[in-house]
Parts: sequence; structure tokens; C-alpha cells
Amino acid sequence: MMLDSTAMTPAEFDQFADAYRTLHHQNIRFSGESPEFFAEYKVKDAWELLWKQGKSATWILDFGAGIGTSVAPFRKYFPRASLTCLDVSEKSLAVGRARYPDLAEFRAFDGKRIPFPENTFDLIFAAGVFHHIPHGEHLDLLREWRRVLRPGGTALLFEHNPFNPITRHAVNTCPFDDNAHLIYPSELRRRLREAGFEQIGLRYRLFVPGFLRFLRPLERWLSACPLGAQYFVHGVKIAP
Repeated sequence: MMLDSTAMTPAEFDQFADAYRTLHHQNIRFSGESPEFFAEYKVKDAWELLWKQGKSATWILDFGAGIGTSVAPFRKYFPRASLTCLDVSEKSLAVGRARYPDLAEFRAFDGKRIPFPENTFDLIFAAGVFHHIPHGEHLDLLREWRRVLRPGGTALLFEHNPFNPITRHAVNTCPFDDNAHLIYPSELRRRLREAGFEQIGLRYRLFVPGFLRFLRPLERWLSACPLGAQYFVHGVKIAP
């Protein structure tokens, strides 16, 4: 699925900044979970991935951070890390800065070049961002990720799973997903490889709704099943 000219603009993101959490909560209410649940499980997954790799992260970039929804989980799981929240929406950044003035740095982004030098970050994280970006721009952005990652650094991208019908319904009815085009996992994995990442992995997530959350420990055995509501891909920068 290609997307050339229908991506949401920074101004469109700006209009949702103040009401983002409310709109998000309304859109996911059928799941039985809150926006905070969805933010935390992703950051916890990032922490677990690095732990399994025998790594830590001192410098973290939250790419497309919006109003800073992931800041509190990052401070919980990576309390000593330097956290930078990057976004194209100045209004969203202002909201995030007001919410978490001392917990992260909020930086504007022109949508093309990440405003940091080479080899800056240990972890770059994106939660549901790339389906808002024209698909033809993904490769260049991932090459930017690789440029600012340190050797051995990890790239991690969460996305909605287009194979899941409930996810498709949620995206189709979400006001800030009007111009979104979902990405098949194989496409995102291929783009990571083309951008120069290695040790690429894929994991599917969220099979169990909130009212059956006691069954979630079983989800670890389903990570290869392509029916989870979301998925993440990850890769490592090996060469300098």
C-alpha cells in the first residue's frame, strides 16, 4: 500500500493536540484498556528486548512522540536515561512540554532530517507513527534513524496490524487516523533491512481484550501468530 500525498500534515496534528488523550480513549474503549496501558506495554516491550540482548539505553529518542504519552513509562523503565521527544507538531510538543517539563527534552522535527549528529542514541522508538508518514519516505527516515544511532543501537517500531479486523475498524473510525495507511509487517521489516539494519525481528502483540487480561501471560507463546492487534519490528545498527 503506497501513500504519496494524503499523509497528515503538522497543522492537522496540531488540531488534535489538546484533545488527543480523550479522542484516543474513546476510540479504544472497546478494548477495555486506557491509553496509558497501550503506552506502557510498548515501552516495557522495548525494555525487555534490550534486556534479552544484554543491552541498556542511556540515550533514547521517542520519534513522533506527540504530546509525550510515552514519557511516564520511559521514566519508569529507563529512569536514568536521557529522553528526547521528537515530533513535527509544535502544538503537540508544547502540550508535552507542559505536562512533563523536567522529564524529557521536546524537540521539533522538519519531517526529513533528525536534528542530532551521528551516533547519538542507543534506542530509537516509534509507537504508531509510520502509518501517518507517506510510505515512499519510510526508507529515507529509517536511514536517518541509522545515522543517529550508535553502533549496536536498536531501532524499534510499533505499528497497527492490518491483518487484524478489529484493528482495521479502530483505525477507520479514529479521527486522527483519517489519512493513515497501515503497513504490512513484511514491508516494514524489509525497509529496515534496506536501510542497513541487521538482526531484524518481528513480534505480534495484543491478542487478549481487557476483560480477559488474566490470560495475557499466554501471549508470549503467540508472538509469531499474525493476528495480534499490533506488532513491532526491530533491528540493530552493526557497522559504524
